[in-house]
Amino acid sequence: MRGVSRTSLAEVEERFNSAAGSADFGTLADDLFAIADLLDREHGLRRAVADPTRPAEQKAQVMRVLLEGKVCPAALETAVAAAEAKWARPRDLADVLERFGVVATVAEAEGQGRLDDLDDELFRFGRIVQGHAQLQWTLSDPSIPAERKRALLEDLLRNRVTPSGLRLIAQVVVHPRGRSLEAALEEFGRLVAEQRQRLVAVVRSAVPLSDAQRGRLAAWLSATYGRDIRLNCEVDPKVIGGFSVRIGDEVIDTTILGRIEEVRRRLAG
Repeated sequence: MRGVSRTSLAEVEERFNSAAGSADFGTLADDLFAIADLLDREHGLRRAVADPTRPAEQKAQVMRVLLEGKVCPAALETAVAAAEAKWARPRDLADVLERFGVVATVAEAEGQGRLDDLDDELFRFGRIVQGHAQLQWTLSDPSIPAERKRALLEDLLRNRVTPSGLRLIAQVVVHPRGRSLEAALEEFGRLVAEQRQRLVAVVRSAVPLSDAQRGRLAAWLSATYGRDIRLNCEVDPKVIGGFSVRIGDEVIDTTILGRIEEVRRRLAG
């Protein structure tokens, strides 16, 4: 993405990270893929919500009316953020929702300790398709119904790939979005690899952190760990003062409750 779309991508990413903290990542990914597919099918809708001349709130309201109660709250928030943003091309709107569908799938695999498997599954499936011309033709043939392709994938890959891997493979096969199968797998593989280079920090606080607070925290964590940090922020009423950050098995606890527990442990020791 270029120009205004690149700026908008960063804005939507911030809203996505904030909304996705307590979401079921598998459901979130499915919903974002479904919204992207809807925008691809409904050209008039896509032009309407990507029109830079229309007020942001008007476009956001279209998304809310269309999707509220039909997708999870995090997917709705991400779609609304995308509708409010400005895009260089109408297609960029659907592209960014698909992108965050991939990001949510990566988060699902990461939470299950299967991120290495996900990377490998995309690579191996691409090699299998390259080695079987008939399979490649079948999966790429636009005249074959989507459900038949999905059923073929489930028969072919059942018990051989993770649910996360099957989700990404099914997306590129059933909804190629104008890409060749090879190009789509390469694109998803690149996004998975990109996300692997980033750490995910789960932040819990009693009240929502402001954009400025999230920005400062992400910058400090990135400097501390020497890698990009993605924040998943959660509001937890049990937190008393301050906030806690969990990155993998490491916890940084600045809460009053955390300090009380630390004193208790020292006294008990």
